Amino acid sequence: MTKADIVDKVCEQVGGFSKKEAADLVDQVFDTMKAVLETGEKIKISGFGNFVVREKKPRPGRNPQTGQEITIEARRVLTFKPSNVLKAALNGES
Repeated sequence: MTKADIVDKVCEQVGGFSKKEAADLVDQVFDTMKAVLETGEKIKISGFGNFVVREKKPRPGRNPQTGQEITIEARRVLTFKPSNVLKAALNGES
């Protein structure tokens, strides 16, 4: 599913919005989520799941082509943990 598909679904299901207004709404939601995650905060969406930014430390690695040892830089990664409600829905449970 693409962002355009999400805009179409919002337009269909919510009603009262033009396609442009729905696109602006979806963009605003994504921009807000991005800004919150950039600051390192968690996003908890009840019934859906949690988005968490984790810090990864530098670690030793190896170039698979040359076998040369390298250091993999420290970085931030985004993780998603689905809620139990979402897990149940995906597995066909009530």
